[in-house]
Parts: sequence; C-alpha cells; structure tokens
Amino acid sequence: MAVKAVIFDIGRVIVRVNLNRLLEPLAAVTASGSNAGASGHLSPQQIWRAIESDSRWNDWQEGRMAPQEWHEHLTGRLRVSIGFEAFCHAWNRALDPDLILEESLFEALGRRQKLALLSNTDPLHSNHMESHFPFIRHFPVRVYSCRVGASKPSPAIYRAALEALNVQPNEALYIDDIGDFASAAKQLGLDAIQFESPEQLRDQLSRRGLLGHEAAPRI
Repeated sequence: MAVKAVIFDIGRVIVRVNLNRLLEPLAAVTASGSNAGASGHLSPQQIWRAIESDSRWNDWQEGRMAPQEWHEHLTGRLRVSIGFEAFCHAWNRALDPDLILEESLFEALGRRQKLALLSNTDPLHSNHMESHFPFIRHFPVRVYSCRVGASKPSPAIYRAALEALNVQPNEALYIDDIGDFASAAKQLGLDAIQFESPEQLRDQLSRRGLLGHEAAPRI
C-alpha cells in the first residue's frame, strides 16, 4: 500500500542533542560555593548518569510531573542550588538550533504525504521546540510522550500517531535513530528506517519513491 504518512523522531534525527550544553551549567553549580562539598564536584557525565537512572525519569518523560516538580526533584537529588528559570534555560540548551536535516526535505515530503513528529520528550523540551524551532511548522501532527502518557517503544505512542494521522500502519513510514524504536514500529506494521545520516535517509526515501525529482535538500 502507498505510503500516506511519514513520521519523524526528533532528537538526533532532526535536532542535534548536545548534552554538554545542558550539563555544564549544572556541573558548574555543583562545583561552586557550599555545593562543592555536598555534591562532590559532579562531572557532566556523572550528572547525566544520575538523570538517566532517576526513578522518576519516565514520570517526567510521560507527563506525570510538572516542570517545577522535576526541577525540585532533580536539584534535590543532585544536591545543587539553581533557580527554576536558570534550570529551564540549561535544560533547553541541550537542543541545538543547528538542524541535522534541511527544512527543504520536509517541504518536499509534505507535498505528497502527511507529516508527523513522534518523540520521547518532556514538557520543557517540547514547549521550547514549539516556540523556537521553525521546522515544527511542517508537521501538523505532533505526538510527544509527555502529552500522551506513553513513551517509545510502547505501542500506545505509535498508535496515537496513526490515529492522529488517520492512517493504517501499512500506510505509514517511521524514522528513528534508535534501532529498538524503529523495530517496535515495524512490529506494529509500519515501515521503518533507522536513521544514520542525511545522505542515507534521502537514499532510503528515494528507494521508496517518496522524493520527487524536484526534491534536492542540501546536506
């Protein structure tokens, strides 16, 4: 069946994720003043491991925590003192405005297919992207884990995207840099591409007949 919809992951497919831009301000706080003794001069790598392993990470990603609650919880766990506004600024700095993919690719695909975003993301990042990243306008359907209460690889989040697009699984193509998430889409009947590079993605889209001759996005 012809592909009627193309669904994109965001992080490391469209938007570069630079964790050092997030973690360096937090690490600087842990190494300053009275926090130094309490935190033990946490490195950026130690901070990220603590965040990833946090027992409430899924609650944050799936919308069961407000940003103020996440700020209070995480700074308390890391034993750092940083105000809410400064924390939000640091958190959003991880999203690099220099995109991986050219917007001309979305323009070309959008002429013939419905476009959607499907991302495991939190309220701060999703709101920041909506406000500051112009590429968002190419995607009428945006499915964020924090808004639907489920995250990849749960079937629920893929089904939410299909429902919003009003397409069947075999009418949709999903693109993600994480193999397990691409595989989860395939298990539901979607076609899927594991993203490696802009060149590889263009090749895969062309092989499927989704890029017309007029589409020539720069890399």
